[in-house]
Amino acid sequence: PEVIITTPESFHIMLTQKDYPKLFGSLRAVVVDEWHELIGSKRGVQVELGLSRLRAINQNFRTWGISATIGNLEQAKGVLLGQKSRPRTTIKAEIEKQIKIETLLPEEIEKYPWSGHLGIRMAPVVLPIINRSQTSLIFTNTRGQSELWYRTLITIQPDLAGTIALHHGSLSREVRNWVEEGLREGTLKVVICTSSLDLGVDFAPVDTVIQVGSPKGIARFLQRAGRSGHRPGAESIIYFLPTNTLELIEAAALKEAVKKKSIEDRKPLKKPLDVLVQFLLTLAVSDGFEPATELQEIRSTFAYADLTDDEWSWALDFISTGGEPLHQYEEYAKATLIDGRYRILKRRTATIHRLSIGTIVSETAMIVQLMKGATLGTIEEGFIARLKIGDIFWYAAHSLELVRVKDLTAYVKKSSKQAGIIPSWLGGRMSFSSQLSAELRMILDDYTKGIVAHAEIEKVRPLLEVQAERSHVPSCSQLLIEQFKSEEGWHICIFPFEGRYVHEGLAALIAYRIAQSQPVSISIAMNDYGFELVLNEELDFKHYVERGILKPAQLSEDIRNSMNATEMAKRRFRDVAQISGLVFNGFPGQNKRSRHLIASTSLLFDVFKKYDRDNLLLKQAYDEVLHYNLDQERLELTLQRIENQTILFAYPGRPSPFSFPIMVDRLRDKMTSEKLEDRIRKLKLDLDISE
Repeated sequence: PEVIITTPESFHIMLTQKDYPKLFGSLRAVVVDEWHELIGSKRGVQVELGLSRLRAINQNFRTWGISATIGNLEQAKGVLLGQKSRPRTTIKAEIEKQIKIETLLPEEIEKYPWSGHLGIRMAPVVLPIINRSQTSLIFTNTRGQSELWYRTLITIQPDLAGTIALHHGSLSREVRNWVEEGLREGTLKVVICTSSLDLGVDFAPVDTVIQVGSPKGIARFLQRAGRSGHRPGAESIIYFLPTNTLELIEAAALKEAVKKKSIEDRKPLKKPLDVLVQFLLTLAVSDGFEPATELQEIRSTFAYADLTDDEWSWALDFISTGGEPLHQYEEYAKATLIDGRYRILKRRTATIHRLSIGTIVSETAMIVQLMKGATLGTIEEGFIARLKIGDIFWYAAHSLELVRVKDLTAYVKKSSKQAGIIPSWLGGRMSFSSQLSAELRMILDDYTKGIVAHAEIEKVRPLLEVQAERSHVPSCSQLLIEQFKSEEGWHICIFPFEGRYVHEGLAALIAYRIAQSQPVSISIAMNDYGFELVLNEELDFKHYVERGILKPAQLSEDIRNSMNATEMAKRRFRDVAQISGLVFNGFPGQNKRSRHLIASTSLLFDVFKKYDRDNLLLKQAYDEVLHYNLDQERLELTLQRIENQTILFAYPGRPSPFSFPIMVDRLRDKMTSEKLEDRIRKLKLDLDISE
């Protein structure tokens, strides 16, 4: 072929073919598009390893990386091009991209905002924008949210039928192709989508882009904005629709970030050993590899530049025996050293490996299929398990009735009933990026100095005034801590404005440190603005702060002790086990159920923990908890920043506008949406009465 357009996974499958050196021998160029989406992920490491192999067999090709939204451009270039010295050039357009951000302001500002309460209520504001545009994209942050918006808009304006569509990653390829074709041909007026249309899809520029809810990151927002006016010299216009009142502050922060051209860095990964052993097995399937030569190639990548001899020896032992606890089991002895080269000799082992190549793992998906045969897409097994036969749910823009479940297929039929459950998918909640967090704190800092430079802050001023009257609005040099009592117990609310992932780690850390001093029952909740500890007894938290409870000392040790590290690592190990080939998801059409995979990986985890505590995949699972779940590096930077801040203690007597949405998020985990709304209504009524 003259050109191959492919993915990291399919690229690695090519490397399992016996004649791949001949195929790539005449290669002239490799173009890696959207590099910012790959760097910092295991898929990006796959690209690094694949390119190292190509460079070993052919030094005459150029590597191009393309990215529109990345902060650490020079580092990203170095990661893609590898450690070996060769000429490097950066090419950048001189055309300045113009982006116009318009925030859709609500008519009224509520003093007690909560996540999600505002979005759908503003649907009537969205419809006129859609109607006067030829084509519109409505970006949502989750698949469940996109399904909800589709149902809402088609209910309010039924004549959109036939010109409105859904696009998200769980829909079938046929459905998504139909939507993309409709965008190209102009037959669709509006598409409600997730990040599935952020990038990598070819269609004509759309007139209008609407972002529902905070995108939580500047680069993501710019990527979506760029779908409008997607041509040189054209202005991109994006509408920001807040889903709660506090997101108006985020809208102002986004405007500042875009004006300053502040874009997040993408941190590259270092030494994910599950990806390494998968790659070694890939090479062993084809012509095999010679260990000393391959080690040099692998160390030429950024990811494995500092791979130690011991780690390399462990990886070779793992692919050939499965490691010390598993060496007696033949299925884990995959590669054999023959004439100085590691090879996979068994056809079944090679087939299983080819079917397992990749680093994208998720909960076992069930096929959603109409009784008459058309496949709509996939949905997580856990969601279907919660339904009964006859239950109604919304999926793929249809109201569906569950008819029966067989193996990993949910058979459904279309229903005329409008009331139904909206599916939710795991991993839907995103967290602030560090740059957006910093911009938001600066917006609040300006407000404390009397500077109101954005219409969004002027609109949200009544809420901020209530916050200042009842508690404080902190400046950049201050950390706000609120304490009050309710019928649930004693509340401590802390507001670092660093994003929910950092707040989750901080909340667990502080709860652990309190528990070390006295026996107490503590429940935790968090959002992107702060976190809440609810205690069963009163506590003088100011005393704990003075004793250093917010200090970064002994952070790593305390974090490991504060979280249920073993359980979190066990969940991480499921992914590591699948990527490294310890477990197999099953042949096409015979996928294993998630409970079987969980049981298998849990057993392996327990075996390693008991008999092979130095197993590097086990260590990797624990490290990934700190890196992915808790973002330990950023958590440490947050504590260092807090050390230099003035602590503001407030005792408002009841929830403030900042603490109220955190309380609601905690209730959301315990109640259905209907019961939650009733509870929130009662809470707000009680607060209004107590004014």
